[in-house]
Amino acid sequence: MITLYTWTTPNGRKISILLEELGIPYQAKIVNLQKNEQFEPEFLKVAPNNKIPAIVDDEAEGGALSIFESGAILTYLAEKYGRFLGTTVAERYKTLEWLYWQMSSVGPIFGQLGFLAVRSPEKSPLAIQRFVEEAERLLAVLDKQLSISTYVAGENYTIADIAIYPWIFAAKTFLKDVLNDSFANKLALARWLALIESRPAVQRGMLVPQV
Repeated sequence: MITLYTWTTPNGRKISILLEELGIPYQAKIVNLQKNEQFEPEFLKVAPNNKIPAIVDDEAEGGALSIFESGAILTYLAEKYGRFLGTTVAERYKTLEWLYWQMSSVGPIFGQLGFLAVRSPEKSPLAIQRFVEEAERLLAVLDKQLSISTYVAGENYTIADIAIYPWIFAAKTFLKDVLNDSFANKLALARWLALIESRPAVQRGMLVPQV
């Protein structure tokens, strides 16, 4: 059994989507970030960086294995079950390429934009504009890539799509007043969003955890 430590964030939902896609049994344990539960000693044993998501795989080779960092978790699960990581060497590395792009660019930029423009009681127009411009650039990069392939890393659905989707969903909902018309005329991105949103496993995974 896999135990998923998670909360209602894009990074947390990446893992629940993949687990739903794999169709394997798992249990979700809520780590309420609003109550600072990520700093509890029990969670620290699983995730030394005090951040969700994290998993414990009780059936891992060699005994129970805990893993933190969403990219590492996605790669581990995809490798263990032989799905969503590409079927050739080229597909595998294109998948990892876009997975790392999400972790190094989309997550940090959209995350900071959310804090600066939405959650922070004090607003810095210059900083907000800087992050808006970079978020718009990243959306354009993604739209261009999707104009030449069905999915982010090619013609197959992979953990790259799973990693990116919750952040784009957040951009269209939580950041909708900030990004305004940033999604306008991005037809390839709109097509991909509809394609991913139509997957039952994605719909189920986006509802985890139930709060």
